[in-house]
Amino acid sequence: MEDLPGGTLAVDALPTQRHDLAVDGNGVAFTPSLFCDHAVTVVDLALPPRIRYPARSLATVWHTDTTTPPTAPADLLGRTRARILGHLAQPTSTTELAQRLGVTPGTVSRHLGVLHRTGLVTRARHGHFVLYLRSPLGDRLLT
Repeated sequence: MEDLPGGTLAVDALPTQRHDLAVDGNGVAFTPSLFCDHAVTVVDLALPPRIRYPARSLATVWHTDTTTPPTAPADLLGRTRARILGHLAQPTSTTELAQRLGVTPGTVSRHLGVLHRTGLVTRARHGHFVLYLRSPLGDRLLT
């Protein structure tokens, strides 16, 4: 997608298709969705352009993790903390992490407290949720 002069939005629908959409002051509608895991541009030439994106903390709630964390972080942090850290590339709530990992929210909360105190994750309030995100230090630990 690219912004062209004169209120026109260029959208690459497929590798071989391109649509030039007149925005005409209507802008682009951004819609959170539970049914996508990446941004999707919806092109209906009769409607204003719309981009659907995963709803934060909810769109991937049914995803589960069956992968084993890398050995070194698991040896250092413990398997559960390493798995939690691995899931925090995107802001995520305690409840979502618990559902993904198949453990209780209390267990996740205790581990997140330790990871936060050690500087491996950051946290920020978003409405009624506290969202956790891997810090740059946490990123380096996993690489």
